[in-house]
Amino acid sequence: MMPIIPESELIINARGAIYHLGILPEELADTVITVGDPDRVAEVSRHFDHIECKLQHREFVTHTGTLRGKRLSVISTGIGPDNIDIVMNELDALVNIDFRTRMVREQRRSLRIIRLGTSGSLQADIPVDSFVASTYGIGMDNLMHYYRTEHQEDERQILQAFITQTQLQSHLSQPYVFAGSTALLKEFTHGIFHGITVTCPGFYGPQGRVLRLGLALPELNQRLTGFSFGNHRVTNFEMETAAIYGLGRLLGHQTLSLSAIVANRVDMTFSADAGATIDKLIRTALGVLTD
Repeated sequence: MMPIIPESELIINARGAIYHLGILPEELADTVITVGDPDRVAEVSRHFDHIECKLQHREFVTHTGTLRGKRLSVISTGIGPDNIDIVMNELDALVNIDFRTRMVREQRRSLRIIRLGTSGSLQADIPVDSFVASTYGIGMDNLMHYYRTEHQEDERQILQAFITQTQLQSHLSQPYVFAGSTALLKEFTHGIFHGITVTCPGFYGPQGRVLRLGLALPELNQRLTGFSFGNHRVTNFEMETAAIYGLGRLLGHQTLSLSAIVANRVDMTFSADAGATIDKLIRTALGVLTD
């Protein structure tokens, strides 16, 4: 018999909604778009034909509706792997735990979770205002080390090559790597770069930016840019992808990260109209997801 999950572990509010996201199971669609910025939720849902619910709790904004007959939810995660830990676990709880009995359901549901975010390119040939679909996420944070994990053979090979070539594990936390959904990735090929995305635990020092503080690893970005393994290379970095891929794999969901490149860290350029680039990515993703 499945164990009952205690109230301290699965927190449900007075409305019967999950603790942080503040939504009910029936308010979540099977296809979920995640965005970091709460204001970007409305930028996605304005394209919907119909919005059935709008909810907000803290930085977590959720709109669920339909577009061309397809039901979609768009949810803001906030920034960073710690927020992804909350969002991914609570999304899974909404579909795979019975809130009435507090028991895991025998019949599991698999969500399609697509991140639409911004990112910095680490390759000179991937310019600002282009798009990247992440084949793998390499985590430079420590989130997935708190979970029992088992990597696939291709992930183990990439991780070993990454550690050997970059030598970053001796200075930072032990990296981890997870692949995105191959099925979802195949849907996003036209005009989109594919490559490995590195997930960093911060925006400034962890991404090699210098304002007033010196860096412990000033050559970090060059090490990432120089990594290659077969036809794999690091294309970009940001702050959520590897955590989404890792938790998605363990929980049995399909995940894909799509990034609008707003900065190129090799030639030190930034998009002249990042908002337009992000809107184009939103419209591109919605077109594919509702085709």
